[in-house]
Amino acid sequence: MKDESLTPNQLLEQALRGDREALGRLLEAERMALHRLAERQLEGRITVRVDASDVVQQTFLDAYRTFGQFTGQDARELAAWLQCILDHKVANAIRDHTLLQKRNMGREQSMDDSQGGAPLKQELDAGLSSPSQKAIRGEEAERLSQALMTLPADQREAVRLRHLERWALTDIAQHLGRSPAATAGLIKRGMHALRRQMQSGDLEKEEG
Repeated sequence: MKDESLTPNQLLEQALRGDREALGRLLEAERMALHRLAERQLEGRITVRVDASDVVQQTFLDAYRTFGQFTGQDARELAAWLQCILDHKVANAIRDHTLLQKRNMGREQSMDDSQGGAPLKQELDAGLSSPSQKAIRGEEAERLSQALMTLPADQREAVRLRHLERWALTDIAQHLGRSPAATAGLIKRGMHALRRQMQSGDLEKEEG
């Protein structure tokens, strides 16, 4: 019989000890927030065959599969981790839909600041080796989610809004309460750190 009085952090402690029921309860507690986030990210971009509920379910499946890689200490960090997984599920859905519809990718690559910038994977590809590109596009995409989690909170949020939600720089600056120049600096430092981590991961694989 489950104890309804347990706090999210207590549930997380149990989940980290291998209690899959506790993990399931934690995920369910985040379902509505993740659903709203998925709807907002998908709105106006994918008009058919992609449902926010499906994206959330895929996020939960990934979370169950990779929970052993979660290194956070409390429920807030778990929520941020789940959000990173969701971001990439949405990004992949948008990419797949775009390819299916044969949209003009060249137009998206040339987007300027006022249109929200290029997707995160595309930006990272510009500074990564071939093995990294393959990993990002393949079954190891969660490695990028883990790398995002290592960024300071303000950098992670700036990079996420810029390259996953495609916000304009001025909107991100207003959201974070910073100047556009300071916000651009956050994004630049965050992208540099991500590239460095992804490259480091490739070197470890090659050496192994």
